[in-house]
Amino acid sequence: MAPCFGVEQPTEQQVRRIGVLRPGVISVESERNLDAFRQALRGLGYIEGQNLVIVSRSAEGSADRLRDLATELIDLQVEVLVAVGAPAIRAAQSTTRTIPIVMAGTADAVAQGFIASLSQPGGNITGLSGLGVEFVGKRLEFLKTLAPESPRIAVLVNPASPYYALRMHHLTAAAKTLGLDLHVVEVRHSDELQTIFAALPRARVDGLFVVSDTLVFSTGRSGQIAALAATTRLPAIYDWREFVNAGGLMSYGLSFQDIFRGAAAYVDKILKGAKPAELPVEQPTNFELIINSTTAKALGITVPSSLLLWADEVVR
Repeated sequence: MAPCFGVEQPTEQQVRRIGVLRPGVISVESERNLDAFRQALRGLGYIEGQNLVIVSRSAEGSADRLRDLATELIDLQVEVLVAVGAPAIRAAQSTTRTIPIVMAGTADAVAQGFIASLSQPGGNITGLSGLGVEFVGKRLEFLKTLAPESPRIAVLVNPASPYYALRMHHLTAAAKTLGLDLHVVEVRHSDELQTIFAALPRARVDGLFVVSDTLVFSTGRSGQIAALAATTRLPAIYDWREFVNAGGLMSYGLSFQDIFRGAAAYVDKILKGAKPAELPVEQPTNFELIINSTTAKALGITVPSSLLLWADEVVR
């Protein structure tokens, strides 16, 4: 077999064990994200069944289960623990201070006490931070473009989210600039979703802004949430493209699959000897606007050409 230059290959005898801790429910979309992680590792020379074992645990939307699952993964002797979102990162952090933890997306990891600084994380945590909470204003602007004469927007948000205060700060400021009135609806548990959506028409709102998080409004529930949003007959915008793939109207944010690919690169570096304390934390900057033209048509919405020009992809 010809040698593979440019990529340091793990030895065939050494099987690496990686843990993945996810707070949301298992779904087609969440599995696609995990597949992106697998494929990225494969490109780096790690192949499941040969020199790699990936042990994944999902809390199914229950924050209370995360620490137990983190403990379970550590008991299974994983070499690196990939934690998705702030609740999972916090659970992993409270469980181990020695096993390397790779953050797969969170906002402001310094303020949340996960790392000392972006350039010198310190401790056993590194990875990707910065989910663009400051871009909630841009999402609101895109939503207003779809309904320029609509002054009242419903905001669905989980108040228990670690990003709640920061996102609401940026959202409130953006609404004031755009001349919009926000009708904030706090949703603390997924069991409330159907009741919340059923009540929206009585709120006399003109658009829907869903503040995604890794528990209540997770990508694992994208199909359920997109279907409920369709019953409101309101234009809606989300953080993640997974909602648009599931039938939602529009999203603006980072790609979860890109985040998982980035996490794979960190895992590779750590397995090859890099110390998390010395691996600078990356802040993803590639945001994408995705529009579902089929959903727009079903809602009777004509997407302005200016918005289509902004779009990175139009799903049909």
